[in-house]
Amino acid sequence: MNCQDHFYQQADPTAVTRRWFFKQCGVGLGAIAMNDLLQQQSAASPKDPHALRQPHFPAKAKNVIYLFMAGAPSHLELFDNKPQLTKFDGTLPPAELIKDYRAAFINPNSTLLGPKFKFARYGECGAELSELLPHLAEVVDDISITKSLVTDAFNHAPAQILMNTGSQQFGRPSMGAWVTYGLGNESRDLPGFVVFSSGKKGPSGGNSNWGSGFLPTVYQGVQFRGSGDPVLYLSNPGGIDRELQRDSIDAITRLNQIRLDAVGDPEIATRINSYEMAFRMQSSAPELMELSQEPKHVLEMYGAEPGKPSFANNCLLARRLVERGVRFVELFHEAWDQHGDLVNGLKTNCKDTDQACAALIKDLKQRGMLDDTLVLWGGEFGRTPMVQGGGGDGRDHHPNAFTMWMAGGGIKPGVTLGESDEFGFNVVEDRVHVRDLHATILHLLGFDHTRLTYKFQGLNHRLTGVEPSHVVDKLLA
Repeated sequence: MNCQDHFYQQADPTAVTRRWFFKQCGVGLGAIAMNDLLQQQSAASPKDPHALRQPHFPAKAKNVIYLFMAGAPSHLELFDNKPQLTKFDGTLPPAELIKDYRAAFINPNSTLLGPKFKFARYGECGAELSELLPHLAEVVDDISITKSLVTDAFNHAPAQILMNTGSQQFGRPSMGAWVTYGLGNESRDLPGFVVFSSGKKGPSGGNSNWGSGFLPTVYQGVQFRGSGDPVLYLSNPGGIDRELQRDSIDAITRLNQIRLDAVGDPEIATRINSYEMAFRMQSSAPELMELSQEPKHVLEMYGAEPGKPSFANNCLLARRLVERGVRFVELFHEAWDQHGDLVNGLKTNCKDTDQACAALIKDLKQRGMLDDTLVLWGGEFGRTPMVQGGGGDGRDHHPNAFTMWMAGGGIKPGVTLGESDEFGFNVVEDRVHVRDLHATILHLLGFDHTRLTYKFQGLNHRLTGVEPSHVVDKLLA
């Protein structure tokens, strides 16, 4: 028997008490409330999830290029010169230094290992760089070096995921996903978040490094390949022309839109967007990937060779992507895990990356794009001052101190921030945690990191989590 049955059985149909109404019509009220909520959700669901949105305050940067050196470069061979390591090479570290220290593989009581390469000062800023970075030395006045990074993880996968998502656990949105969620995408024909991978293998953290977590999947990174179709199955199969595909997509979109209007599920909006984006990319992506369009002097500056996948090609493609409005580009180069053969490994890695990284800064600057493009370079942690490997030529994982550099997008150029102790073991000045780095990046993009949130399972989540974190003001121009 429904509410109306009870209503008309009343002796006086107008004498309806509030207690009777809520007791007998509770189920109906729930349905009314649910319908209202679904209508609100549908109204709030954007027709275009990549529509441009305004940040909390005027931004210095509008695009990000993240050069992720997966595997963790040795700060002690590249940026953080420690003469004391040379002096005490082959001796045991001070007992108080390694007390309660957890290493990934080695016995912390291993002997100290002096730097394997020479350092010199470059530019007007006088920053110290390794002899392995001659090209970066040419742009050292345009970058800011931070020698005081720290992290919570000392194994690759959790440390990479922490660096990219703010958490060591799988399932959190990546920084690129947060940025595209917050700002939208200026490009109509390319994804807002694009990923490349080079080196010996992909990153240990896998796709979680560029996933969307609990954000709608429209914000996840799209991995491009270095040759052929940038995305698998982008080309039409035999017998399908562009007109037939357009008609098919239009029909599917109409059906999806009906469902989206009914239930407001953001994943349906993602599906609509992905079909449309793939259709547009069939024209835009091949043009983007055609590096032979670039002048010869630009290709030579990067060391790029059209048709031959490389980190250099990816750097040039990153510039072409932000030039076309792509919001966030991340380049993974997984080759820096030198537990042994440190000297040869670093020589190879720097040969593969140094020229292209410096060329990216030069290229962006001469095109007037560096001012609003934030470039980051770094890995997931540093390397131990103690030796690893029987040949005396390797370093273990080290979370207590490591180095990154940044440029453009509101970063103060020519600055070296922070300091580690005489052995490069612990940070002693201007400590910058990974969460502080994230807060600073979001600040440059116009966001208060405490206010860029997404409600999931009853909680307002954010990139920087609930732990204390702060913007590193000393890095800001």
